[in-house]
Amino acid sequence: MSIDLDLLCINTIRTLSMDAVEKAQSGHPGTPMALAPLAHLLFTRVMAHNPKDPYWPDRDRFVLSCGHASMLLYSSLFLTGYDLPLDELKQFRQWGSKTPGHPEYGHTAGVETTTGPLGQGFANGVGMAIAETHLAARFNQPGHEIINHWTYAICSDGDLMEGISHEAASLAGHLRLGKLIYFYDDNRITIEGSTALAFTEDEAKRFEAYHWHVQKVDDVNDLAALERAITAAKVDPRPSMIICRTHIGYGAPHKQDSEKAHGSPLGKDEIAGAKKFYGWPEDSSFLVPPEALAHARTAVERGKAAQAAWATRFAAYAAAHPALAAELTAALKGDLPAGWETAVPTFTEKDGAMATRASSGKVLNALAPVVKTLIGGSADLAESTLTLIKGEGDFQADSPGGRNMHFGIREFGMGAILNGMAVHGGVRPYGATFLIFSDYARPAIRLAALMGIAPIWVFTHDSIGLGEDGPTHQPIEHLEALRAIPHVTVLRPADANETAVAWKVALTRKGGPVLLVLTRQKLPTWDRSVMESADGVMHGGYILCRAPGPVRVVLLGSGSEVAICMAARDILEKEGIHTQVVSMPSVEMYLEQPGRYRDQVLPHGIPVVAVEAGRSTLWYGVVGPRGDVVGIDRFGASAPFERIYQEFGLTPDKVAERARALVR
Repeated sequence: MSIDLDLLCINTIRTLSMDAVEKAQSGHPGTPMALAPLAHLLFTRVMAHNPKDPYWPDRDRFVLSCGHASMLLYSSLFLTGYDLPLDELKQFRQWGSKTPGHPEYGHTAGVETTTGPLGQGFANGVGMAIAETHLAARFNQPGHEIINHWTYAICSDGDLMEGISHEAASLAGHLRLGKLIYFYDDNRITIEGSTALAFTEDEAKRFEAYHWHVQKVDDVNDLAALERAITAAKVDPRPSMIICRTHIGYGAPHKQDSEKAHGSPLGKDEIAGAKKFYGWPEDSSFLVPPEALAHARTAVERGKAAQAAWATRFAAYAAAHPALAAELTAALKGDLPAGWETAVPTFTEKDGAMATRASSGKVLNALAPVVKTLIGGSADLAESTLTLIKGEGDFQADSPGGRNMHFGIREFGMGAILNGMAVHGGVRPYGATFLIFSDYARPAIRLAALMGIAPIWVFTHDSIGLGEDGPTHQPIEHLEALRAIPHVTVLRPADANETAVAWKVALTRKGGPVLLVLTRQKLPTWDRSVMESADGVMHGGYILCRAPGPVRVVLLGSGSEVAICMAARDILEKEGIHTQVVSMPSVEMYLEQPGRYRDQVLPHGIPVVAVEAGRSTLWYGVVGPRGDVVGIDRFGASAPFERIYQEFGLTPDKVAERARALVR
């Protein structure tokens, strides 16, 4: 009796997914049951990947954008030989397991990006394809295609409903990212019922309008039809969307094609009925037929052979182009070139006052010729954020080697694309916009922090210093909101030299995204011969200007408000009140310092006045019970910025007045 090994593997994915959700009494069984044929095909016959080396640089990438269907991915990873044993599937959604409710980057072998918040995985895949395209353009040579892989993703109705999918799909079509192949799980069911309740658009025409190659597969169980569609997608120069008709909870006698199969266990009777439909032992649990495991595990030998062939090609490439090979190897490792720090400029008083967005632009352009992995751009604000790399071309469909990206007015899409570029590796992506629009990008920043990846953000126009544009464009709560995200580093430099050091932090700090928060208005460039070195930025906060005698009060500021503190210090010193000024561009980094260091910066028993043009709440925890905070706890106003600062009490006289009240 012959065995259909493909069907056996497919049904193993289905039953493992059902059993894991049932054991956990939590999860999403229906989508894995529906999509098992597609996952099996991708992991065993289509994708170039090596389960024994999940970080092989030229592997194909797979993104499960509908991360709630995580058991589809976990079952596939286990069956094809990744470091994910069956016992981990049995611990689905439990403390300390490698099978959390949604896939987490860096936690489970084979998971390329953290997904679950719908739509973000869709955009991550676009970022991966951008990174692949750019690296191929930069490093491949005639006869040596050393970067040549595909990005595959599965997305759901929910992914396509989320606005970020529109942003990312539009840009992907414009850029003609032909190495991108997506599958749309057309099961026509959401949590509340039929998608017809809120989603009646023509998805095919929508993606055709984005300039994608669109195909339909009428039955996801038809492996031959899926393979034909993938083959056709690979020869089309556009990104591809393959719309697959599926049935959620496939095989469940009463819950197939029902919202009841989406986000809760099926129950023992329904599982037994589904297993009977599959020809599976109805009373089995976590059954893995040895024939299925052996068939799926052939992916290991195929993957090893593919990687070995690539290694041979890379050796030939390295022999023919040793400098490029060394550069590519370093880029893929994330290494910075030796001596890169010497490219960072130093500013003096002769450079005059300048906005920190302007000094940031100078630093970026000094670094870019040395740190060639830097690639990025803005959400249609390059002229204002000053984030163009001079002398480098634009990243476009016909010039993928360009390093200046144009994301369009798509802040959220930009953020998730940066995340995809970062997890792909080989590039150091950055994105820029006004700080006020971090509201649109915050979910992507949060996921970057959760993944522990470090895309660089350049946020300019950081306060009421924006002036006449008024309260709609003046960030007030944004610094506090961004600082509240774990593993995010917010840096608000006070002058050009602090900005230069902030860029050093951005290129070296690991564990989460780094946000450079910069001014529109000009700030003084401090004379470092009489003040402390800007290298103090590396500690988050430092003494910028020491008191000439016993310290009676400390004035603490960030960014543009440090200049106000310095002017207030002059007033207080004339009155005999010895004043120390502290610049604190990064609260997060400061709080990481040893207690001995922090006691030097903010001595015990000395009153502190913190000054920042934003919400005051956070700073009360820094200044302590003898401190005071000069901040803004209302929305801004439309006027020249000097008048707004005056009206809001952010002036040297007002700060000096608040300090006097503490030392009386």
